[in-house]
Amino acid sequence: MLKLDRYLLSELAQSTFATLVVLLVVSVGGVITDVLKDIASGRLPAGLMLSQLGLVLLSWLPLILPLALMLGMMLGIGRLYRDSEMPVIHAMGVGPVRLLRPVMALVLPVVVIVALCSLWLGPKAERVSRQMINEANRNLVISGLSPGSFTEIPGGGGVVYVGSMSGDGTRFQRIFIYRQNEDRLDVTTANTGSLSVEDDGERYLTLDNGFQVEGPVDGGKDYRLMRYASNDVRLPAGKERYDPNDPRTMPTLELLGDPRRASIAQLHGRLAPPLLTLAFALLAVPLARSTPRQARFGGAMMGFFAYLIGMNLMQVGQGWLASGRIPPALGLWWLVLPLLAVGVWMYVKDGAIAIPRLRRRKVAAQ
Repeated sequence: MLKLDRYLLSELAQSTFATLVVLLVVSVGGVITDVLKDIASGRLPAGLMLSQLGLVLLSWLPLILPLALMLGMMLGIGRLYRDSEMPVIHAMGVGPVRLLRPVMALVLPVVVIVALCSLWLGPKAERVSRQMINEANRNLVISGLSPGSFTEIPGGGGVVYVGSMSGDGTRFQRIFIYRQNEDRLDVTTANTGSLSVEDDGERYLTLDNGFQVEGPVDGGKDYRLMRYASNDVRLPAGKERYDPNDPRTMPTLELLGDPRRASIAQLHGRLAPPLLTLAFALLAVPLARSTPRQARFGGAMMGFFAYLIGMNLMQVGQGWLASGRIPPALGLWWLVLPLLAVGVWMYVKDGAIAIPRLRRRKVAAQ
């Protein structure tokens, strides 16, 4: 590789990596907020916070990497224009075809990574995430209940005390539950019990041989005492349960032969990100062109808006495919192919405009 290619590749790679780090930091904040919200509402066991954080970030990479690549390339090329390095490179006779070598040396590996995340790692992360949550919801230890201490029911529904617990976390002894609903309180005790999870994801504490007392919070004589042999206490529902037939968790190869509209929409939604990444990378080169007096981040804003429009149209197109508003054969090609064509056209046009004036005069004289 020539020195010029190494230099350009180094500049673009450094700016892209810096942009990716910033976007990941911002994304981690949003992911942590969502995970903590699910934990507070009782839909996600607290013990799975770190693992769910990593899996969610992995599924977000097909959306983060295209933006990081586009903005990173625009910032890197924009700096070359501001420092008058790019006009010198153009004056040396380096046109758009020649610039493809260092540009594609960065873009193609990123496109491959996006394809791997979109077609394989992302669906697998979603599948593993739901399987872990399903297994955790069946275990009292991971669900946040520990023997010998008072534990708040996730979502603020009350307090639970468990005296002792089996090794696998599914059976317990000597349990006390305090719940409050508006102006009524409910106290339930039991000698033994277990945790059960229904097929729809609902979790219940099945209590055996105990008492239940219900009465007003602010005092009074309206109390009721009940002795029971078995009683089911509902816990806050977990997140969506794992379904092997859910298109969002199915492997990509299995989606190819699935005739359901939701599966077709999911398949096109996985194929689009790598192609959109290539289109955004081609758009970055002409959008980064700037003159000495031009606004510094004007092109970057245009690129960011192009990314927002493209990704939003991808999400909307998936919804249209799933609902049958557009035919399955059309897929998301109506978005991907025109955007690729625009990217190629703008890249070539930028190269034509960048031909030095002296060279154009020679061409005209001939």
